[in-house]
Amino acid sequence: MASMTSDLPYLRLGVNIDHVATIRNARGGDHPDPVRAAQLAVEAGADGITAHLREDRRHISDQDIERLKAEVERPLNLEMAMTQEMLGIALKAQPNACCLVPEKREELTTEGGLDVAKSSNRLPKFSEPLRDAGIRISLFIDPDSKQIEAAAAARADIVELHTGAYCEAVIDGEDLRARGELEKLSRAARQAGELGLEVHAGHGLTFDTVRPVAALSQVVELNIGHFLVGEAIFGGLHSTICRMRALMDNARASASGSASA
Repeated sequence: MASMTSDLPYLRLGVNIDHVATIRNARGGDHPDPVRAAQLAVEAGADGITAHLREDRRHISDQDIERLKAEVERPLNLEMAMTQEMLGIALKAQPNACCLVPEKREELTTEGGLDVAKSSNRLPKFSEPLRDAGIRISLFIDPDSKQIEAAAAARADIVELHTGAYCEAVIDGEDLRARGELEKLSRAARQAGELGLEVHAGHGLTFDTVRPVAALSQVVELNIGHFLVGEAIFGGLHSTICRMRALMDNARASASGSASA
């Protein structure tokens, strides 16, 4: 049976440049410059730039955020914890969106989604100044029905679905678990779309894992960082992003063709 709509929405690519700053900070100084990396990412096809200003400043710095906003002509997605310090920085920087994430000082990377349900009393009050400033509210969450309902109730604009469990299952060669995790992402994306939330996805995506996620029709943006920066060591940042962009576009075109069949 033919679909009413044969074309899926364009799938944006947000490139996270945190770990360019990680390399810079390992030795100090100004090189490599994450702002230059962001500019190269835009040239290669990135639709936006993501940066996580952590409380311990282990990679991105306050100055990086200021420069990204001033020198890069693409929307800035500021990932941050729900603290008063970060709220003040966001209101000053005026990014396109703030993606609220859980944060633990001892973790190597963000380990899971924000527990929106447990933050239901605090989140609306925290988000209000951002919303009043015209900054979109994004919540990084696990693909869980309860969290999606809580995100909608909190009047978020966007949910970013945590793809880490799916990617880990693929890397571990556990096909059954990978299919199950992908189905969770698919159900979550559908539910979020039905509740009026814009759907993004990210965390751990690689050349080998991106296509099935890119094919999810409700997802309109993927945020990818660590893999792109790491792979750039071998092939260059421009060519790495171009290859990721091509994989995303091909997956989207294939999914669109299947939908119209």
